[in-house]
Amino acid sequence: MKLLAGNSNPPLARAISDYLEMPLTEASVRRFADEEIFVEINENVRGEDVFVIQSTSYPANDNLMELLICIDALRRASAKRITAVVPYFGYARQDRKPGPRTPISAKLVANLITVAGASRVLSIDLHAGQIQGFFDIPTDNLFASPVIASDIQARFGSRELTVVSPDVGGVVRARSLAKRIGNVPLAIVDKRRERAGESEVMNVIGEVDGRTCILIDDIVDSAGTLCNAAAALKQQGAVEVFAYCTHGVLSGAAAARVAKSDLSELVVTDSIWSGEADEKGGKLRRLTVAPLLAEAIRRISDEASVSSLFD
Repeated sequence: MKLLAGNSNPPLARAISDYLEMPLTEASVRRFADEEIFVEINENVRGEDVFVIQSTSYPANDNLMELLICIDALRRASAKRITAVVPYFGYARQDRKPGPRTPISAKLVANLITVAGASRVLSIDLHAGQIQGFFDIPTDNLFASPVIASDIQARFGSRELTVVSPDVGGVVRARSLAKRIGNVPLAIVDKRRERAGESEVMNVIGEVDGRTCILIDDIVDSAGTLCNAAAALKQQGAVEVFAYCTHGVLSGAAAARVAKSDLSELVVTDSIWSGEADEKGGKLRRLTVAPLLAEAIRRISDEASVSSLFD
């Protein structure tokens, strides 16, 4: 087995490497003057089981292209099996046609990864479960809920908790987390989205008065939905509101919006690397999914069960 890291998330790749006690494969991933990407593998990978670790986060197109070229380089170097480890799968929100003459970009990206030469895909909390069916190769969709649940139990063990879904579409995710941390009550924020990137909170369904609320979602991008939901929960009598999201996209003024919001803290995983250290003393905190990914990588290489990670 060999591990190859792209440039999208070096800290996570190093953490996975440390967990598996296996060095990252030496490779050169650089750009020409016109920004064309060039990849050169500096080790023999013939007949090897290779895992390429690369999130397709910002800059999404550059990181996606880098992933595709890494896969192609490995395929032409006669690697036995190539697994694309994509902690954050970009374009996942374009998983259906919301209107006429619009693309299903998640399917296009799945086709690109498959045609490039990937043998299988490993990701965390795909935005929509049906994306697994977009691939014509085996796809493992891991869940960050065990990592999140452990953190919640360690921090809020004796508090009166309510798990809150920020929209109707996230109820299954919220119910699963509520069951995992001890069958705590569930609430839903009913919102109406007028246009992409903006949301308006309409109503809170469930009992939150006097309770500590845990908002749960898979992606936080502009953070507008979470901040509006936190304000609505506080108006309904919530003592404190914490938010847990798997993928911290945090584009634009999201961090500033969170800092001014009614959220006590926003917790995300390290599936996405911003390229700089988080502000000390701020409301943002990160949990690592490196052990989860590393254990899944080990089991895939050993042809063992991955689903048993969540039993």
